[in-house]
Amino acid sequence: MNLAPTSASARGVESCFTLLTSTYQRLGALSPTLNLHVAPPASAAGQDWADLGEAARHPQVLEALLEAETARYATPPRPDVVASRVLHRLLWCTCLLLSGPWYLERRVPRLRPEDVRISRRDEAWQVVPGGFACLPDDPAASLPGAVPVAGADALNHELRTAAADQARPLIAALGPRLRRGPRALWGMVEDDLVSGIWHLGRATGEEENAVAAAGELLPSPVPPFPAGAGFRRLRGGDGTSYPTRTRAGCCLYYAISPDEACATCPRTGDAERLARIDAG
Repeated sequence: MNLAPTSASARGVESCFTLLTSTYQRLGALSPTLNLHVAPPASAAGQDWADLGEAARHPQVLEALLEAETARYATPPRPDVVASRVLHRLLWCTCLLLSGPWYLERRVPRLRPEDVRISRRDEAWQVVPGGFACLPDDPAASLPGAVPVAGADALNHELRTAAADQARPLIAALGPRLRRGPRALWGMVEDDLVSGIWHLGRATGEEENAVAAAGELLPSPVPPFPAGAGFRRLRGGDGTSYPTRTRAGCCLYYAISPDEACATCPRTGDAERLARIDAG
């Protein structure tokens, strides 16, 4: 990989690229199921990858994703369930590519749809880092390609905006297949944005920090997100307190496996949630 700069602008982007590459390597280690690869700036996607813009614009790419999802199950689910599962998987991964650097380094990547790619062959992902928004006291704030913002609230706004911008074309492409309205669809985006941060907190042994961070990011409904992070506490029989939340949208996993609804599904009561925590 040749990272030799050719201009001040190139030096900035590639310095930011180097920093984000390190962050994405850490993110990939914390989230191995993401199967994340980092591509150099200005690299072509190649025939094995489709970027999110293609997935939203070209029906054949979307159909291939839906067919691959259907093939996972011995009994094919309803088409709207398949579409929901595909949208959930795309949203969770794309949100994590944004929220991961925000949570781990307090930097929000400036990713375009063409900078995020999904494998045509398996479940791998590829990202092309560039610049990022950051806090004014970030050591990288003076680099060309870094965009300092006023403070934590402004950086939270950057993340919410970036997540919405990545989700909007995916909702436009898959939403009509789900038979659900805008609130439920944006609830899915919110759920995947929050759950990615929560996942990183558990992966780093800092669950309470992640819950607090998600609550600061979405303290209440912030359009287009309909509900806020909405964490609350459960108390076990031994008095231990656990964070939980109820999803604002639904990935429809219960329609595939009725006895294994998500732990944050509205169908999963608090007693069942505590039983699952106790079971480990």
